[in-house]
Amino acid sequence: MTLRIIPATLRDLSYIAANLRPQDRAEIDCQLDHWSPALLALIALQGFAWVAELDGNPEAGFGAAEQRSGLWIAWSWGTRRMKRCVPGITAHFHAVLGPEVAARGAWRVEARALAANELALRWLGRLGATQRCLLPAYGRNGEDFFLYDWTREGWNHVSLSKTAGAETSAADADHRRQGRAGSRGSLAG
Repeated sequence: MTLRIIPATLRDLSYIAANLRPQDRAEIDCQLDHWSPALLALIALQGFAWVAELDGNPEAGFGAAEQRSGLWIAWSWGTRRMKRCVPGITAHFHAVLGPEVAARGAWRVEARALAANELALRWLGRLGATQRCLLPAYGRNGEDFFLYDWTREGWNHVSLSKTAGAETSAADADHRRQGRAGSRGSLAG
């Protein structure tokens, strides 16, 4: 299995968005009233955006976009094979994304996750984000979210070894039940 992190394209992000894993589809559905894979891809291209590719197939998109001077929003979503990409995404987050955002003058980077998305919550914690608060009824149908952030004072002190446990367990769990990527039988991936 070959993993590559490459600059995002509209084509790759649209493919990923059309084949989202159920957790990511649920999170996006309750934040956007009307969306399509192409629209989600266009929104994602508004800042730094990369794609994690497994064996030549785009499986996850991630990045960050500036909301206003000093405030950035981090995002990620993918197909059912995204879990296999977590180690590479995490390494890229620490080696490239964090330094790029910091170099652009970020004071704060935020991420929101659906409260029911336990994998995302654990991964954000292991990426060094601080869980700040519950956002009751943040979703358009009353779904609860959690707000996480990294601030300039704290993001350079996250150990890469802190993230290893979530990556390994996520990759192992996904590997046991995932077939070939690329099936377009349903929009849920």
